[in-house]
Amino acid sequence: MGGQSSLSEFVRYEQRGPIAVLTLDRPAKRNALDTATVLALGAFLADPPADVAAAVLRSSSEHFSAGLDLSELTHTSVFEGVLHSRGWHEPLNRIQLGTIPVVSVLRGAVIGGGLELALATHIRVAEPSAYYALPEGSRGIFVGGGASVRLPRIIGVHRMADMMLTGRVLDASAGLELGISQYLVGHDEGDDKAIELAGRIAENNPVTNYAVLQALPRIAEMGPNEGLFVESLMAAISQGSDRAKELLDDFLAGRAAKVIAQESGDGATVRETP
Repeated sequence: MGGQSSLSEFVRYEQRGPIAVLTLDRPAKRNALDTATVLALGAFLADPPADVAAAVLRSSSEHFSAGLDLSELTHTSVFEGVLHSRGWHEPLNRIQLGTIPVVSVLRGAVIGGGLELALATHIRVAEPSAYYALPEGSRGIFVGGGASVRLPRIIGVHRMADMMLTGRVLDASAGLELGISQYLVGHDEGDDKAIELAGRIAENNPVTNYAVLQALPRIAEMGPNEGLFVESLMAAISQGSDRAKELLDDFLAGRAAKVIAQESGDGATVRETP
């Protein structure tokens, strides 16, 4: 396990083998996000150390993030507002379309910009305390960190409109049902689950992980014929890699783990060696 360091004033970094653990650490403001924090996360995840294969994004306190640090928007001009929003879009895109998968741990407030950050990660593990809201409507502003693009693809435009127009808050169970999180675990179990999932991800063929991050979301937005063609290209590229050949040889030789159904609430699977 590597020692802890800082990516920015409010982000701590620790490496555990092939896993980077990034911790939001601004408890006095419920991890309100300033632009420097978002830029630091985007820069790291776009170009992680060569021996890092997956990342976990968590918080040091009982809240993931209560949203944007609104002091950054005080008395800004319209043009400055556009630049501020675009300044979030690039680093969050670099997280979502980066080189390594990111597992986030959601607890307490996951609000506004905090929800936008969470949506840029690939797997989201929620604890029962997690709750989701978009209070921008009551504050006279509109989402600016990508929520209008990412969230409707998960929960639908009508549900997002409800959250913004009425201030509706979704609890952890509703978030799981709607797909905001893929896992819901017990109290204080999010970190361990995220590390477990990141460990599994790190064992994958890096080419496959990269294809899932880069090709899969693009294929989902293509027409069927175009998507099928790109799928064929990615299948050929991944199976032609040295790591794929090793994994397939292990499977054919009976050395690979087998997948069996697991009776659990999160619908996951377990892999057992023969």
